[in-house]
Amino acid sequence: MLRLLAVPALLFAVPAAGQEIADPPSSALSVSGGVDLVSDYRFRGLSLSDKDVAVQPTITVTHDSGFYLGAWGSNIDAGPARGDVEAQLYGGYETQIASGTRLDLGATYYWHPDRDKAFGPSDFGEASARLSYMLGPVEATGTVAYAWDQAALGDADNLYLRLGLSSGIPNTPVTLKASVGHSDGALAPGGDYRDWSLGASATFDRFTLGLKYVDTDVRKTGVKAIDRRYDATVVASLGFSF
Repeated sequence: MLRLLAVPALLFAVPAAGQEIADPPSSALSVSGGVDLVSDYRFRGLSLSDKDVAVQPTITVTHDSGFYLGAWGSNIDAGPARGDVEAQLYGGYETQIASGTRLDLGATYYWHPDRDKAFGPSDFGEASARLSYMLGPVEATGTVAYAWDQAALGDADNLYLRLGLSSGIPNTPVTLKASVGHSDGALAPGGDYRDWSLGASATFDRFTLGLKYVDTDVRKTGVKAIDRRYDATVVASLGFSF
């Protein structure tokens, strides 16, 4: 439990040095954030919390030009090589390129501050591009994420492709969501695999409740302690935003 409580403290300490940015003299900058409680931290279908509960705070500073910087964190259970905490430090630029169409170009640095250095490097960077388009009431989103050759990835790279669909149910707080992804490279068990999810969320003022089914086609190893990280599961979540 102490580790769960330490995650929000660590994450919100990250942007503290830039506190002056978060309180600008004008309205050019805006700050948003929140914290989620999830029954399992699933990253592209894989459990990084070993099916344990995770606390995931986030904060983002956005300029009205479209540029943004932020940090996100979670407790994890991925062995001493990564430690007990993962923080994602990200930045990018988002803009509308046509009616109903938005483009987001960004980069994320995956940081594991309490890892055991004896296991070598574990932190790495990834660039991404996301294109979203409104098809009537349905939003379709395509994402390409590329992690180049880095020491933490065994001097190999990784490519991740994802297609997501979401649609709000009229006159209700409910949004339906579905996604399918494909990972190929150093971050993919067995070299490559697919993941998919199907779920719904309901928003009430600043609170959001979520439930989704997550699965992958990762090939089984026969070792239960490993295979449980890839098994199908239902993830429940409770989020608060500001």
